[in-house]
Amino acid sequence: MKYVGAHVSAAGGLANAAIRAAEIKATAFALFTKNQRQWRAAPLTRQTIDEFKAACEQHGFGPGQILPHDSFLINLGHPVQEALEKSREAFLDELQRCEQLGLTLLNFHPGSHLMQIDEEACLSRIAASVNYALERTEGVTAVIENTAGQGSNLGFRFEHLAAIIDQVEDKSRIGVCIDTCHAFAAGYDLRTREACEETFAEFGRVVGFEYLRGMHLNDAKSTFGSRVDRHHSLGEGNIGHEPFRFIMQDPRFDNIPLVLETINPDIWAEEIAWLKAQQDAEQAA
Repeated sequence: MKYVGAHVSAAGGLANAAIRAAEIKATAFALFTKNQRQWRAAPLTRQTIDEFKAACEQHGFGPGQILPHDSFLINLGHPVQEALEKSREAFLDELQRCEQLGLTLLNFHPGSHLMQIDEEACLSRIAASVNYALERTEGVTAVIENTAGQGSNLGFRFEHLAAIIDQVEDKSRIGVCIDTCHAFAAGYDLRTREACEETFAEFGRVVGFEYLRGMHLNDAKSTFGSRVDRHHSLGEGNIGHEPFRFIMQDPRFDNIPLVLETINPDIWAEEIAWLKAQQDAEQAA
């Protein structure tokens, strides 16, 4: 079963995210449970929690179909202790919000060394931050998103993801989200079926499909290996349609949220319909 959707707005209330996802005939969605550009947010009220759960139930979204994203401000590998602690507390709050909402996944960007510590030390700080938050919560899996490698961001190599996972104590609550634009910009080719086979074989060897908990399906305005993070609509960028057809027809990507973060919300319904059609074409063949 393929769960396909988009990162929808929760403006006006978290329940609206589920409603907006249903309107574009999504079977998955992502959202921010608080303003992603602020450190603090008001605690969730019982009414907000109940309305969100009711909307998800009404529109058929189970926890495994929803991939919330944490704040962009958080840097779990921050080289400065005070800032690191601030990020860890913010990440813990994000996990706790997911707990309250009955969600089981939280997508996060791993972190940045800011040119102040080496990669290995930063990756260890990220893993320690994840351990800190997981020890204080239950039932929510921390899902590392690969990055394009822009600036000093880590997570652009599969080896970075594997190194973090290796140092996380509870392996049952750590996972990975692969963003296709980020992978392409980081130097993992996806432009042909053969390239997809090779890239995902490498992912399987280095990280392991048992850790794949979600995907972000995005074409790229950025060029191959550029380490620049610029998303595009499906088939309109430098990647093309092939990897998205490949993903929809490969059972290794079943039963996880496949989420669009493409640049034109006005055509999300069309992109979702196209993705579903690729799976239907494979089943009819």
